Amino acid sequence: MLNRLTHTQLLRYAGLFTWVALGIPLVVFSVYFPAVDPAPEDAGGWLNGWLGGPALVILAYLAFGLIYWLITHALGRRRSRPMDIVMLAALTLSAIVVSNETGTGMGAILMMIIAGVIPWMVPLRVGVIWLVLQHAALIPVFAQAEGFTPGIAVLQAMLYLGYSSFAMVIGLIAMQQAQAREEQRRLNAELRATRALLAESSRMSERVRISRELHDLLGHHLTALSLNLEVAGHLTTGKAQEHVRQSHTLAKLLLTDVREAVNEMRHDGAVDLSGAIRTLAEGVPALDIRLDIPDPLLIEDPECAHVLLRCTQEIITNTVRHSGASTLWLTLGRDAGGLHIQARDDGGGAEQLAPGNGLTGMRERLASCGGQVDIITGRGKGFALDIRLPLEKSA
Repeated sequence: MLNRLTHTQLLRYAGLFTWVALGIPLVVFSVYFPAVDPAPEDAGGWLNGWLGGPALVILAYLAFGLIYWLITHALGRRRSRPMDIVMLAALTLSAIVVSNETGTGMGAILMMIIAGVIPWMVPLRVGVIWLVLQHAALIPVFAQAEGFTPGIAVLQAMLYLGYSSFAMVIGLIAMQQAQAREEQRRLNAELRATRALLAESSRMSERVRISRELHDLLGHHLTALSLNLEVAGHLTTGKAQEHVRQSHTLAKLLLTDVREAVNEMRHDGAVDLSGAIRTLAEGVPALDIRLDIPDPLLIEDPECAHVLLRCTQEIITNTVRHSGASTLWLTLGRDAGGLHIQARDDGGGAEQLAPGNGLTGMRERLASCGGQVDIITGRGKGFALDIRLPLEKSA
């Protein structure tokens, strides 16, 4: 059963199991060995002491589990958000409260769970600083324990920091493995899309070759046969002449049929790009691609079909790697002006666009077919692209 779980699912359930396992001793310590001893003769003091001790510990513990469940629900399937930082801070605060109210290192164990998801939530450098600071907050808690000097409290915090560092490295490896798997799936989708386009192009090339052979061989021979039969019709008389004329008529009909077949094969030799593009979109599970494309999307020029596929591939790749978007709206089609692609994402956008190799290569490919691309972006407005290929180049 464990083999069916992904890296993120294993990490999530391992954290939840640790949280549940910690719950039993936590309840025992908070209820039967509270850090604050209530005055038994004062009912009001007992109630206030319980609410400030066991109740607060259990509340912080339950809050930790709920926040962890929410924060890991879509782990690896969406981009980091500002709200994630707030939730991560709430997790850390809950762990500190647990240690402070129980006077134990149980909060440090919760911090090990946090360490496993830190690489997914913040950049690595920020994560390392976060890890050190949250354990530094436990030093005053350990210093209050009986028999602990400030130096021993620091060493105790460093001990738990070492455990959490190991958990953080495991989380980092899981994240890298998940990213590598997603990249492999995306590359496989690109390979399948390219193979589908190659198959369509090969089919089209084969139809054109066969139509050319029919035209060059049968067409010419039937034309010569028709001319010879016409001459024979003038040289013969009687019943023989009637048979020659019938043969001449059949030869002309056959020549017409061959020409119609050749013309149909040439005009039906368009590349259907819809299947290849759908394969591209389906190979990116980390990005929600809202695809709007006619079925079939026929393009007569294989070169322009290849350019259109590569532009779509570059749009998806840039959205995954650079935009920080969770949703991409992608529309492909053709109108009176030609072929077009309209793309828009919900990423962060950019104040000033500095085209990289991908956008530069896209412009070069489009220019080879007489097309162009317009890019619209702004900080907090995402990216929008409008790509057009003239219909004359694809006819």
